[in-house]
Amino acid sequence: MHHILRIIKIALRYKYRLAFAYLSTVGAIVAYIFLPKLFGDAIDSVAEPILTGGEIETETLYTCIIIILALSVIRGGMSYFQTYLAETLSQYVSYDMRNSFYDHVQHQGFAFHDRHHTGNLMSRAITDVENIRMFINMGLVRAPYFVALFIIVAAILISMNWKLGLLSASFMPIVAVYTSSVRLKMRALWLLVQEKMAELSIILQENFSGQRVVKAFASEDHEEDRFEIKNSEVSDIYVEAEKLRASSMSFMLFTFMVAMALIMWYGGRQVMNGVMTPGELAAFVFYLQILALPVRMAGWVVNAYARAASAGERMFEILDAPSPVREASDASTLENSQGHVKFENVSFAYDGGKPVLRNINLEAKPGEIVALVGPPGSGKSTIANLLPRFYEVSAGAITVDGVNVKEFTLHSLRNSIGMVQQDVFLFTTSLKENIKYGRESASDDQMKKASTIAQLSEFIEGLEDGYDTYVGERGSTLSGGQRQRMSIARAILLDPPILILDDSTSSVDANTEDQIKAAMDNSMKGRTTFIIANRLSTVHSADKIVVLKEGRIIEEGNHEELLEKGGLYNEIYELQLRPQDELTSEVSE
Repeated sequence: MHHILRIIKIALRYKYRLAFAYLSTVGAIVAYIFLPKLFGDAIDSVAEPILTGGEIETETLYTCIIIILALSVIRGGMSYFQTYLAETLSQYVSYDMRNSFYDHVQHQGFAFHDRHHTGNLMSRAITDVENIRMFINMGLVRAPYFVALFIIVAAILISMNWKLGLLSASFMPIVAVYTSSVRLKMRALWLLVQEKMAELSIILQENFSGQRVVKAFASEDHEEDRFEIKNSEVSDIYVEAEKLRASSMSFMLFTFMVAMALIMWYGGRQVMNGVMTPGELAAFVFYLQILALPVRMAGWVVNAYARAASAGERMFEILDAPSPVREASDASTLENSQGHVKFENVSFAYDGGKPVLRNINLEAKPGEIVALVGPPGSGKSTIANLLPRFYEVSAGAITVDGVNVKEFTLHSLRNSIGMVQQDVFLFTTSLKENIKYGRESASDDQMKKASTIAQLSEFIEGLEDGYDTYVGERGSTLSGGQRQRMSIARAILLDPPILILDDSTSSVDANTEDQIKAAMDNSMKGRTTFIIANRLSTVHSADKIVVLKEGRIIEEGNHEELLEKGGLYNEIYELQLRPQDELTSEVSE
């Protein structure tokens, strides 16, 4: 119930639209409840003269017909506005919830995305929001209409003939108890449906994104089996939920028909005994038909409530999730940074697990090139992710120009750090928009200059559409080296005082690597640069090389100093570069 109240609170942002929807509901109800009485009067104006041998009162009959037509027009107009306002209100609420969900997820740190799969988040943003929209339409706006209609019509029936009224209402407590039990069962089922739909979305997302891997290993049959199993689970739960809804509706219709049969039997006897007129019995039956509408729709309302309760639980689970990376209320803007970076006794662990970094003390002076090397899992990329606050440090502090990074706005901090990540992501748009991403206001000349530095301009200008060439999903139309150079161009265009190159030449050939390194030498001048490398060929010229192992700094110095120490760096050098250097020396002789 708590989640439903929170959904209603969002709908109350549009209180005037909701109020007009309820006013339309009142108008529709008023017009509707007078119709059976007029039908009864019209029947009596014809039936009584026929039974008594008198003259038919055509004036009364025509008056009833005209009023019936007028009320039908009014009811139709009020129902239109009720439907229109209910739908627009539900769309506004779903719009707000989608925006809130998207914005909240956008401002979460990497730790949040480590816990929540993309397919699961997409399911919540689409399926769960749609279920909430249905509740606003069916539950919040139309449910009061059905409830009011039921209460008013039940009161009219009792006032017309208390015995028949009580007889028709006697089945309602049974229906209410049964409907409540169904609602509880359906809520649990819909929560399970939404969880299974999220799992199905994960399989779809992974399969479509990983088609090259699937086909490379000829695993189409395996993927089809995975999808079929999960799809079957979703279908089975849907069927179970629909069985409950159908049984609820069938039970309600059955009780209504039993009530109708008893009323026709007892009411017919009342007419024959002269206690009721034919028109009064007809009006009573018409009112009973109206009473059947909210009874029939109770199943839909219960269904909408059950879906919204489970969808709200899943949505607010995300919306209430705090981000460990929070911006201070009095955060300042990082401007004209000198690029002086210091890590002071920094330690870090993912979600309170085993420490990944332990007491890291590292300084990068303005314009200095610092290389981070070490075996996989030593913490190189983690250091790069802590500087822009993608994760929050567990202990210690990181400063830029002597100020803790927590004191800067996230936007200004990250705008001051250019990052070329190992896993390059390109958007499904043009090359131009991909390069300008992060600095959309950059001129075409600035964009082309950045492309030239990244050794990309010659390739792009050779394309038929040049910089307007469309990039496939995740850059599928480009080679690995081209994607990496796109990422480099994007970082250069940002023109940041701090640059992070996370193994930025790992997917290029030796010739392109040399070209990029030569171009990057110019781009790194005057800015602090962190180079994360698995290959030592990219770190020879670094001012400082930091060697990490198991989250600790074990060596520090330049290339020659570290070779003289004979430690881990020297071991890596012997394995990677010694054979290559000796071969180069022999060829030159």
